[in-house]
Amino acid sequence: MTADAVPETISGGHLVAKALKAEGIDVIFTLCGGHIIDIYDGCIDEGIEVVDVRHEQVAAHAADGYARITGKPGCAVVTAGPGTTDAVTGVANAFRAESPMLLIGGQGALSQHKMGSLQDLPHVDMMTPITKFAATVPSTERVADIVSMAFRECYNGAPGPSFLEIPRDVLDAKVPLDKARIPEAGRYRASTRQAGDPAAIERLADLIVHSEKPAILLGSQVWTCRATADAVDFVRALNVPAYMNGSGRGTLAPGDPHHFQLSRRYAFSEADLIIIVGTPFDFRMGYGKRLSPSAKVVQIDLDYRTVGKNRDIDLGIVGDAGLVLSAAAAAATGREDNGSARRKKWIEELREVETKAFEKRLPRQLSGSQPIDPYRLVHEINEFLTEDTIYIGDGGDIVTFSGQVVQPKSPGHWMDPGPLGTLGVGVAFAMAAKFAQRDKEVLCLFGDGAFSLTGWDFETMIRFDLPFIGVIGNNSSMNQIRYGQAAKYGEDRGRVGNTLGDVRYDEFARMLGGYGEEVRDPAGIRPALERARESGKPSLINVWVDPEVYAPGTMNQTMYK
Repeated sequence: MTADAVPETISGGHLVAKALKAEGIDVIFTLCGGHIIDIYDGCIDEGIEVVDVRHEQVAAHAADGYARITGKPGCAVVTAGPGTTDAVTGVANAFRAESPMLLIGGQGALSQHKMGSLQDLPHVDMMTPITKFAATVPSTERVADIVSMAFRECYNGAPGPSFLEIPRDVLDAKVPLDKARIPEAGRYRASTRQAGDPAAIERLADLIVHSEKPAILLGSQVWTCRATADAVDFVRALNVPAYMNGSGRGTLAPGDPHHFQLSRRYAFSEADLIIIVGTPFDFRMGYGKRLSPSAKVVQIDLDYRTVGKNRDIDLGIVGDAGLVLSAAAAAATGREDNGSARRKKWIEELREVETKAFEKRLPRQLSGSQPIDPYRLVHEINEFLTEDTIYIGDGGDIVTFSGQVVQPKSPGHWMDPGPLGTLGVGVAFAMAAKFAQRDKEVLCLFGDGAFSLTGWDFETMIRFDLPFIGVIGNNSSMNQIRYGQAAKYGEDRGRVGNTLGDVRYDEFARMLGGYGEEVRDPAGIRPALERARESGKPSLINVWVDPEVYAPGTMNQTMYK
């Protein structure tokens, strides 16, 4: 460069975009604000799509959903103050669900620090408890460097979200390109795949070989680790019955001889060895109390802090689900007798329990009653799913029904909020799923209360031409809460603060340019689903379900126990 040459410069927003591109980000979910517009300008230059939504919570949920579908981190960009606080719920949901995403929030200029600038709030202080990393970017030269740092921290142990606030003058300023550190793609993160302690692997193999009645729970980390093939090989080689929860659903296809669902309580009370993979002993597991006290319990998890939390275990292994299961299977199958043949009777015993439970419930699933029995609705949805249908559950009582009946046909085809129990994720998850895999069909079952929280982003689905099949189980109530209130305070106080209007969501869909249909007769559910599929539009099938019928989980109030 000659003495009078002007050095090439780059703005903070363009440095953000370069760092996102290096991480493999191809879409950001956002709601506009003056603090963040230079990021948009940079994304255009880097070929990153900008998807603008109607509420920042949706942007954060979409980034979470995108990470779950793709295995890459998602990214949401929101403005300062209320933009960032609106996104808190989405970040918190990702935190409990172990989903890697980056939320970038705007901030007032550093030159106006503590002066009361527009939308100034202590974002980092608020985000620190619900992220793996939260920081302010202090200078334009450091923008890309700290974005890469945030992504790296997303994968520290079990995955999770990071947060960065970037002051407006840091984003807008331009610095010489040679003064900015721009980490190179693939050169600022190490592999996080750990195979576990070899001695622990051998001990797990011993436990399996000598077990007469083993059972395994394949949790969300099986999908997070993309360990489907290893999990399938493990249960087949060692003849171990498998149960699945969270994103682990679909690891084994329905009808697989090792796929079990309805006999879990029986299995966990009768098993002599229980292997928990990628699922904490939280409320979904009764904090570990629902496992037989006489069984040997093994817990495999990405996060050391999760292993042995809330319940004593016989063996804990920290590592990647796929590598651990693969190594354990190899160690066990190398024995003269791995015990798989003698477990045939145990498999048959569980299958009998499974069949009886299915047959007991089948009349409800085929019920012709009006208002429609929720079991009939979720049965029709389950029958309607294809191997390429991504199923999303967004609701309370209605989704509790679906958890017993709906079985995704392929791995990575089940999405639910996760352990935070956040309502309102449905449209955002559908949005993320369609952006990530446009060739896949997406079906989302909403409770009417859940859809009401973020349903206006149905318009975003229209605007970006993202067809999906939305089904609303409409009982004009927050029924999961209603049941608990009536049980605790009596029927005369059972409808305080939980009753909604009789909303025609099908008309809402048509108003926005989508496909909408109302169903009151259970015989009409399947034809309505078919017409929604054929429409090629975002759709809402408004199904009126019986408000006096509750899921067993709701009646047992298991979420609070």
